[in-house]
Amino acid sequence: MAVSYNKLWKLLIDRKMKKKDLIAMSGVSKSTLAKMVNDEHVSTEMLAKICKALNVDIGDIAEMIPDEK
Repeated sequence: MAVSYNKLWKLLIDRKMKKKDLIAMSGVSKSTLAKMVNDEHVSTEMLAKICKALNVDIGDIAEMIPDEK
C-alpha cells in the first residue's frame, strides 16, 4: 500500500503557504519534506508535528492508496 501526501500540498496551496513555511512552523526537516514530496513513508511522529502545526487531522494531509493487483 502506498501513501500520498497530495492532500497536504493542496492544503498548503489553499493557505498560501510554502514548504519552507511548513518547515518553520512544524520543525520537520527538509529531508523529511523531501521524502513526502516523493510519497515515501515518514514517521507518525513527523506527521503528528505537521498536523499540530496546521491544526488538522492526519486524514487531512495523507491518504493510503491501495496497490493495484
